Amino acid sequence: MALTPELVALCERVVADPGPEAGFIELTDQEIGDTAARLDSECGGRPLWIFAYGSLIWKPVFDPVEARRATAYGWHRSFCMDMRRWRGSSEQPGLMMAIMRGGTCHGVAYRLPEESRRQVLHDMIWRETSYPEDLASIRWLEAESDQGKVRALSFWAGPKGSFILGRLPPQEAARRIARACGHIGSNAAYLYNTVLKLGEFGIRDRNLWRLQELVAAEIAEMARLRQAAE
Repeated sequence: MALTPELVALCERVVADPGPEAGFIELTDQEIGDTAARLDSECGGRPLWIFAYGSLIWKPVFDPVEARRATAYGWHRSFCMDMRRWRGSSEQPGLMMAIMRGGTCHGVAYRLPEESRRQVLHDMIWRETSYPEDLASIRWLEAESDQGKVRALSFWAGPKGSFILGRLPPQEAARRIARACGHIGSNAAYLYNTVLKLGEFGIRDRNLWRLQELVAAEIAEMARLRQAAE
């Protein structure tokens, strides 16, 4: 992989949390709990699976009972969301992944422990969503694995709104990712960890592989220019 821990480290810096975006009100604990209860009820007596395609692969908020490599047909990964908090800022916005309609997405299906699945849902909703408007992007989808189909819950599936940028040219996406950092870390680390963990499951996303090469080249060039200016 061209994007190395050393290159990622060059992107890290201390950034203050700007807090909620203007005009938006964060979800209350009651709203999060009600949503967790609804999703748990919709699952019924079946095992509850989560389809992970990005950060939930490498940083889940629970210990899964089972993990399966799985494929969601009719969806694809896309760095399509404008991110000005978390791993980006208003000065240097980053990009967040979602899955959008069309294509194929290879990821991981995680089965939640039965005894704590509502609490796990609560924790995931708290981490993955910020505002009531975000809840519409939590949806059930079909994922296929070697052990058969599973109905799985996915976060940021088909989101809509003014923060959706659409499919950016790879070079433009790379420039944003190489420069963005927020209070929880850099955008480059988000990409690096995703590509790394996908590889552990034997998944090589062609678009992400090309993107990490472009981001690595962008970071290296910025470092060269900084050094030349000193």
